[in-house]
Parts: sequence; C-alpha cells; structure tokens
Amino acid sequence: MYSFICAQFSPFFFFFFFFWEEQKKMVEVDEPLLETNDKKGGFRTLPFIIANEAFEKMATYGLMPNMAFYLMKQYNMKMTTASNVMLLWSAATNFMPLLGAIIADSYLGRFYTIGFGSIICLLGMILLWTTTIIPQARPLPCHQSTDTCDSASIFQFVYLCVSLGLISIGAGGIRASSLAFGANQLEKGGGFQSVKESYFSWYYASYTISVLVALTCVVYIQDNMGWGVGFAVPAVLMLFAVISFFLASSFYIKSNSKTSLVTGFVQVLVASFRNRHLELSDGKDVVYHYKNGSTLVFPSRNLRFLNKACIVKDPPKDLISLGNATDPWSLCTINQVEGLKALIRVVPIWSTGMIMSINISQNSFPVLQAASVDRQITSNFTIPAASFSTFTVIAIIIWVVLYDRFFLPLASRIMKKPVHLSTRSRMGFGIFLSFLAMMVTSVTESIRRVVMHMSAVWLVPQYCLIGFAEASNAIAQNEFYFSELPGSMSSIASSLNGIGCALANILASLLLYSVDSVSKAGANESWISDDINKGHYDYYYLILAGLSLANMVYFLVCSSCYGTLKEERKLEEEDIVYLE
Repeated sequence: MYSFICAQFSPFFFFFFFFWEEQKKMVEVDEPLLETNDKKGGFRTLPFIIANEAFEKMATYGLMPNMAFYLMKQYNMKMTTASNVMLLWSAATNFMPLLGAIIADSYLGRFYTIGFGSIICLLGMILLWTTTIIPQARPLPCHQSTDTCDSASIFQFVYLCVSLGLISIGAGGIRASSLAFGANQLEKGGGFQSVKESYFSWYYASYTISVLVALTCVVYIQDNMGWGVGFAVPAVLMLFAVISFFLASSFYIKSNSKTSLVTGFVQVLVASFRNRHLELSDGKDVVYHYKNGSTLVFPSRNLRFLNKACIVKDPPKDLISLGNATDPWSLCTINQVEGLKALIRVVPIWSTGMIMSINISQNSFPVLQAASVDRQITSNFTIPAASFSTFTVIAIIIWVVLYDRFFLPLASRIMKKPVHLSTRSRMGFGIFLSFLAMMVTSVTESIRRVVMHMSAVWLVPQYCLIGFAEASNAIAQNEFYFSELPGSMSSIASSLNGIGCALANILASLLLYSVDSVSKAGANESWISDDINKGHYDYYYLILAGLSLANMVYFLVCSSCYGTLKEERKLEEEDIVYLE
C-alpha cells in the first residue's frame, strides 16, 4: 500500500520541487519579481492549480476503466445497459466544461467555479464510494441456485446516477476554468512571459501522468483490494484536490469577467431574425455597428443574412453616447457577427471528429476482451484488464515526441526550410488510422474467438493505433480551431473538442442500442452479449470500421469545401514549407 501512495503522489512532489526551484531562479534573475512577491497571483500559485486538476483527473480516470465491471457485477446490469450508462456518463462529463465555462464567464468567475466544482466532485465520489459499503445502495447478489438476478430498484439506480452526475458536474467546473485561471495568475508582474510556456507544458504533462497513474495504480488497487478500497482511493484523491486548491486561496487573482461569447452568439441570431425585413446592400449608405478600436468596419460577404444583425437603422435611437448598442438583442457588433460566422464555418470539419470519438469511447468491450486473454507477465503479476488503456496513452506520448522531435526536424533538413504539416492533413491521417484500428480490432477479435489462451500481446496494436489516431486528429483539431477562430473565442475553441466527444458518446449509445436490437431480432444471441464468446463483437467493430470509412470520405469533402486556411496564408508569409 505504501508503494501505491508513493506512486500516486511522487509526480506532484516533483511538480512542487520544480516550481520552487524555477521560482528561485526567476527571483534571482528578474528583479521586478521581487516587487510582486507579496502581491496576489504569480508563480507560487501554479502548483496548487495544477495539482487540483491533476488529482481530479486521476480520480475520475481511475473510476472509468472498471466501472462497466462494477455495474455488471454489483448492479446486475447487462453488458448493453452498463455500456450505455458509461457512454451517457462520459457524454455528461465532456459536455459539462462548456456549461462550466459559461457560468464562470457570466456569473461566478473562475475561482468560485473551480472551488464549487471541486467540492461537488468530491461529494459525488463519496456517494459513489458509499454504494460499495452500504448493501442497501445496490441490488442483492445473484441467486446461485436459481441463477436469477434482481435489478436495481428505482432508489438504487437514482442514487447511482446522482453520484455519477455530481462527479460530471464537478469535473466540468474544474476543467472549464483551471487552465485559464492558472494563466490569469501570470498576467501581473515582470518576468512572467517565459513562465507561461513552462506552465502550459507542465499542465499537460500533469494530465498525462495523472492518466497513467489512474490506469495503473488505481486500477490495480481496485482489482486486488476490492471495490470498497478501490473506490475510496479516488475519493481521497479528490479530497486532496480540494485541499490543494483552497490552500492558496489568499494568493489567487480572482478576477470576475461578466461577458459570455455564447450569449453574444445568441444575440446575433436574435438580432438577425428581428431585422430580417431589412435590405442588404453593398453601398456606402448602410451603417454597420462596429466596436471602438476594431479594424473590422464592414462584415464579410459569406453568410450574409447574419449581417442584418449589425445594421444600424437609426443611429440616435440605436446607439448610446459611448457607441454601445441601446439594445444588444437588436443590434450587434461586426465582431460578434464575424465570430459566429467563423464558428459556423468550422462546424462541418468539427463534425468529422465525432465518428472517431465514437471509436475511442468504446470502453466496456476492450475490458471484457482483455479479461478473456492471457495477461500473466510473471508468476506473481498479471496485468489488470482495465490497465490496457495505458498503451493508448503511451502511444499518444510516442506520437507527439516522434512528430515534434523527429519528423519535423528531418523534413526541415531535407527541404532546407522550416516544414509544417497542415492541420487538415493530420486530422485526415488520424481518421484513417482510426479506421485501421477498427479493422485490426475486428480481425483480432475474430481470431480470439477460435484461439485458446491467446496472448494479450496481440491486443497491443489496436490500442496503439487508437492512440496514434487520437494524437494525430485531436491535437490537429485544437490547432485548427485556435488558428481559424478569432483570438477572443479561445474559450470556445478549447471547448469544441469536448462538445464533440459528448455528442459522440450519445451517438455511440444509440448505435449500441440499435445494433443490440437488430442483432437480437436475427439471432438468439445479441452481437453485444454479456458473454463475449457468445456475442460477435468482431461484427460490431466491422460496423464501426464502415462508419469510419464513410467519415473519411465526408472529411475529404468538407476539407475541400472549406477553402484556404488562415494558418496556410500565415506560414507562406513566413517562408515555411506547408505540406498538405
């Protein structure tokens, strides 16, 4: 037990040591920093913010891999039902950061959103843990003599859903604001520019380490020490997340923005509908409402119907003395209109990521598949079935290192100029790898059905392909959103991937239900059976491969219709070779 505790906390001891040493160097080098030592914000707050989200991710990701087993064994759920609960829970967890961002930007501010989110997530973890120690919170075990199982009562099911829902809500509050809240702490004082780069690097490093610890140490505890101890560990980790965040409460910069981009987009839609009777004209007689100091004084010609939202009908009546609109629901700025246009333009390419997210969100079957093969490494150690997702995380790390440290430098040497692979190419390659991963999974499963005592090594390629696909596509998606959307929409850009994953989880649940219903009608056993040897998961993954192939064609169409990328024009100006 001591070794597990050391494994879980050693990364954060290292983070604190690194930040402390780095801060001492900066204080010695940057004299202005000495003047801000007693003020709020600054470098000293970052370890507490990073540790908060790192502990939260470790706790949440530590619950997900084995949750399907828990629902099937302790709640007597069928494979399809357990998978649907997992998919809907994952959808809620991915969607909540958007809601959290709106609440943080429009009402509470980032500090209180993270604080309340941490407490709510801790409460959800505690409620989930109580389902393991209170017999009345879950159904009775299956009757061995009659081989019948009682379903969960309404109270027991609601109790379970409330605990999972609180975890999703709390995690959404943390993830929506944590990265931006940390960046806010570096806005004041001198000598902080170089620190921001280190902050973002270590922020994502903590994410990777947290997932690895969750998929190894936490999962191992659940497999070997039972559900009571296994679910108590995430609750304890979440407790440390709350403590680490509030320990530095008096040092945080707690700015509270009262503007919401989402509200602004709704205002554009409402204003364009209200002004639908206005005539659009390219003449100079039309007056458009633009923000003071903005370079945008005329709206673009694409999606022209939205331009009606920024037409000034009667300047003395529509505008007040400071140049602001009298009624923002009837008159918007050109910046608001162009921001919504940019968002609408990226939606088709954004939608291509959902099929790949459906492939990645298949959490239940891989665990059952891994549990049915030979996972023994030594006479005393067997890899937990839920820990095989570690290979996906490792593949992501390998991809990032190879692309950034090997491929780009090598290509630049060959071309004798800096080389950049376009975001569209990387997104498309990720979709292709996702298709390949589904084909490999289907073939591997068909072989597993006829081979006795199959080695777990044969499962590694499909996990690695999924990791390579996610690294190539997801990273490129984020770059695409940040480069194509205006800088003021960075919060929206960072949320698009999560929203896509949330919708993908819902679609995956519908797909799972449809395949289960149709396959049952044509045979005695569903393809998605509780007994993996009676089902036909190889057929199910062939369906996912077919959808991935269709998605690849759809992506090529959307990509060609999008036109020239902003990053393409910028890199050409900087004399950088741009590979499509």
